[in-house]
Amino acid sequence: MSTIHSFEELECWKAAREIKIFVSKNILKKLPKDEQYDLTSQLRRSSRSISDNIAEGFGRYHFQKNIQYCRVGRGSLHESLNQVITALDESYIDAIILTEFRVLFLKSNSLLNGYINYLTKMKSNNK
Repeated sequence: MSTIHSFEELECWKAAREIKIFVSKNILKKLPKDEQYDLTSQLRRSSRSISDNIAEGFGRYHFQKNIQYCRVGRGSLHESLNQVITALDESYIDAIILTEFRVLFLKSNSLLNGYINYLTKMKSNNK
């Protein structure tokens, strides 16, 4: 495995970025103005938090800290899914958008879990 020099090279970060862009382009603009300080704000923050936490963890240069930040990012990923489901429940988006989001969610969740497992193994090997 080659050395990764930037969080931008991480596949889990790239997948999280896809989610952030998808939410911005396909969901946030469909939410009504009266949700601006509630669902819109929360979904914007949680969808951005996924890649933010992956990047911050990468910059800590410590396996356990990196794992912690990735777990927080994974929590934000699941929170984003819940908020997209809420948008469907409130009839702000249709089921197709939720289905498209779920595809990105599953990919991101799988890659993030794989990265966490990798970091956990690396941590164990360095003891």
